[in-house]
Amino acid sequence: MATHHIREYHPEDYETVRDLFATGMSEYHAPARFWLVLRSPQTHGLLLGLFLATYGIFGSFLFSFAVLSALVAIGCIRIKATGRDHAEQALGGDMLDIQRTYLDATDCHFWVVERGREVVGTVAVMHPEDPIWQGRALQLKRMSVKKGHRGRGLSKTLTKAVLRFAQERGYKEVVLATSTVQYAAQRLYEGMGFQRVKELCPFLSEKLLQFYIYIYRYEFPRPR
Repeated sequence: MATHHIREYHPEDYETVRDLFATGMSEYHAPARFWLVLRSPQTHGLLLGLFLATYGIFGSFLFSFAVLSALVAIGCIRIKATGRDHAEQALGGDMLDIQRTYLDATDCHFWVVERGREVVGTVAVMHPEDPIWQGRALQLKRMSVKKGHRGRGLSKTLTKAVLRFAQERGYKEVVLATSTVQYAAQRLYEGMGFQRVKELCPFLSEKLLQFYIYIYRYEFPRPR
């Protein structure tokens, strides 16, 4: 029976890795963000106010409900588009030339997880985007596990590979970014000893909906 194993990225993995990442973004991040928005008290207040205003003008419960339904549908489409934009930004950025970004660069790397001959997961490590970490930390990037292979400890194994890689090269810390809606990722990292050190919210609209980017840090124990 085939088992999972980790290996270095090969150039022939290019399309598979990019498809896996884009699919993961559409399968998980967009729906999670949609439900976060839908559960938000601010959203409830907006929808209620719109319903009452529409009913006050037209006097029709059916029409008012139709307007709300259309607004929710538009919001769903917009959130999906935002997820696609994030995926396209990554695919056109560091994942456009994976070999150059992660394999040719010093102290950077990219791994895949295989089950048999199928690539079912990825993780990468590179120099941090934030200059305050540069020189003392590496950044975990592009963690993704294919649906159907989640819940088997692959993300934890991939994270350990990154930690081992960084420690062997003399770095003191590993940092990463995750988001409000990535609950499983937060539990994983916190269970492995990562600490949340910063919350970022680039846009006011996301702050109102309480959507944050969380920065986590893992500090290697100092030798005694």
